[in-house]
Amino acid sequence: MGKTGRDWTQIYAIYGVDDWQTPLFLLINAIGFSILSLLFLLYFEPICLFLHHFLQSPASARFAAGFTGSVTALSAVCLFFAAANFFYSAVALHWEMSQRIVSSVPDWSSVKHALDLGCGRGVLLNAVALQLKKSGSSGRVVGLSPAQNVSISPNHTLRTAGLEGVQEYVTCRPGDPRTLPFSDNYFDVVVSAVFVHTVGKEYGTKSAAAAAERMRVLGEVVRVMKPGGVGVVWDLAHAAEYVQRLNELKMEEIRVSERVTAFMVSSHIVSFRKPRQHFVGPGEVRLDWRFNNIC
Repeated sequence: MGKTGRDWTQIYAIYGVDDWQTPLFLLINAIGFSILSLLFLLYFEPICLFLHHFLQSPASARFAAGFTGSVTALSAVCLFFAAANFFYSAVALHWEMSQRIVSSVPDWSSVKHALDLGCGRGVLLNAVALQLKKSGSSGRVVGLSPAQNVSISPNHTLRTAGLEGVQEYVTCRPGDPRTLPFSDNYFDVVVSAVFVHTVGKEYGTKSAAAAAERMRVLGEVVRVMKPGGVGVVWDLAHAAEYVQRLNELKMEEIRVSERVTAFMVSSHIVSFRKPRQHFVGPGEVRLDWRFNNIC
């Protein structure tokens, strides 16, 4: 039983696992390496005799067999750990971090419009909806899924909302996170979980072009937030660049959580608040929340 009072098997039964091929691939390889290391252990002497045909001395053959068997066993352990971490991150950790994201918003009772950017199977989306229901809010949350994401349909996401009993609080729609199909200053809260880092990955995750695409997404998030609105983003690896961009956009109350290992890399929750209405005075210009001037 996790901190949120729900067993991971309950969460898995509702949401399943995103990108299940990855942990399955890791698990199959871990089993293969385990079998290979067991063969080295059971047939150590015959393997040494075989290697002696290629090496000059029996000691060299025994060292080579022992070293290879040890590396094989160690690889199996690492692969089992990676498979377990991917599975844990996709199910139990995703739910736990969604609860932390929700708790980062101080007052849900006044929230009328919320956005989950990259809603996927609806883990965070439904966590927001459950909080709206719990707080007695009449608000609604919109789940935006990239139009090119054909692996998870909006109907599937809405089905999970039905299983959680919050279908009346949830809507889903496709869209491009780099050009959000919403008007300026619309949402009280914008949240996202392990999604922004996937934007621009076609350019290579470490490329300047990919970083520019991620920054465009942040600019769009800020644009659609109401003055005084709250944004909370849990993502992998890029927290520092998000903080830098949010500072450039003059966001307030920027906070970064402690490091959490998810999908075998570091992750952080970055939360911030959009400033209240900025009144333009003499010699001042209104801030442009968009981010269109980067290559």
